[in-house]
Amino acid sequence: MNLYRRMESVFQAAGDSPALCCPAGEDWSYRRLLDATERMAGALASLGVGARDRVLAQVEKTPQAVALYLACLKIGAAYAPINTAYTDAEVAYFLADLEPALFVSDGREGVAAGGVRVETLDASGGGSLDALAARCTPLEHTAERTENDVASIIYTSGTTGRSKGAMLTHGNLGSNADALIEYWGWRPDDVLLHALPLFHVHGLFVALHCALLSGTPILFLPKFELSLVLRMLPRATVLMGVPTFYTRLLGDETFDAALCRKMRLFISGSAPLTEQIFRAFEQRTGFRILERYGMSETLMNTSNPLTGERVAGSVGFALPGVEVYVADESGASLPSGEVGDILVRGPNVFRGYWRRPEKTRGELRADGFFVTGDLGAMDAEGRLAIVGRATDVIISGGYNVYPKEVETALAEMPGVADCAVVGVPHEDFGEAVIAIVVADDSVTQAAVDAFLRPKLARYKQPKRVARVAELPRNAMGKVRKNELRDAYGNLFA
Repeated sequence: MNLYRRMESVFQAAGDSPALCCPAGEDWSYRRLLDATERMAGALASLGVGARDRVLAQVEKTPQAVALYLACLKIGAAYAPINTAYTDAEVAYFLADLEPALFVSDGREGVAAGGVRVETLDASGGGSLDALAARCTPLEHTAERTENDVASIIYTSGTTGRSKGAMLTHGNLGSNADALIEYWGWRPDDVLLHALPLFHVHGLFVALHCALLSGTPILFLPKFELSLVLRMLPRATVLMGVPTFYTRLLGDETFDAALCRKMRLFISGSAPLTEQIFRAFEQRTGFRILERYGMSETLMNTSNPLTGERVAGSVGFALPGVEVYVADESGASLPSGEVGDILVRGPNVFRGYWRRPEKTRGELRADGFFVTGDLGAMDAEGRLAIVGRATDVIISGGYNVYPKEVETALAEMPGVADCAVVGVPHEDFGEAVIAIVVADDSVTQAAVDAFLRPKLARYKQPKRVARVAELPRNAMGKVRKNELRDAYGNLFA
């Protein structure tokens, strides 16, 4: 059940066909990726890293970083990637929490590893670990693993507190990849345009696994750079991105249907895609973006269909083998159209939180259903729509306000480029709804009131509107609403 054993057979069969196509460097064939993984595994073994050990990695996106991840799978170690933007103090937290056998750093100065062995992989793929791998004898043996053995520990984004490590198994990763390859109709001639980071499930698992388990080429971009994406797009058939990707593409007048002539699928996730972007993208290119829903603890849960209607504002149907339902506070299933907690069960659901048994028991029920913390509603056909996080619900004057509903209405207002809605303390109402907008000077409090008056009940309308140059977002495009609540918490004091 070692996931890498499946990849290994694919790599051997693919041979000299392209694997990682690097626009600024040398392309890697599947044969070269296989050899680099075996050499990296040899390097890890020479450092004493073995099965059930943990490897913490804060490295840039390079082919060598992919080989490091695959080498951890091969030897049975748990791979734990973290954001390259994290500070030394944040890295110290992960080192203390994970207690890894090895920390692979991008080579920055100042990280106190606390006695943990440190090797480096820099932005060019060089560094001490790459040099060691070049000297080591390739490790051909692939460790035996079961479907319940941990393959990776992915730390949640930590937007509402300290990050927790979600333990994902070989069975989780393999089953979810199989479901996506089937549901999205992955083809032998597909070419993936990969501009996502590798420290998140979207780029590391959802995107990479579909291509690697199919032996198809990956246009491997270090990051989303608009000019580079536009240049590479005519070579691709599939793009997986966050909503920001599609907003930026639409912002360039050279982006049109002709550039997308070879494309068959645009996929969006990690943050909500607005209906306005969905419609504008279809009008410009003829393509309906396929939105799906997943999270660190469960990988992918639902998806709009490959064939059939893709509904704006919906994240589609449960994937094959995955159960999804919307529940009330007692856990009972709610009728279609009613908002409640989203619960998920299936082979994609994680084993639990690293060293947090109480947190695991609180969110992973005895019957196998995971309480996602997201709120949603299911339509009569089984399509799911996400309303927001349970922690984001605003209770104003005793009424529940779901921020996404207000944000969707605000996004239609002329002059509004971006917006976020949060609740802040209010003496009379308990919480007051406020809107933080990226907008031009025409978007005043009075203008917002007038625009929303016929669209939303009065209690849902923002009591205050604040304009900012940009919203705080994490690396995957999600708005850091905790920062907004902190910044505007004393607005009505």
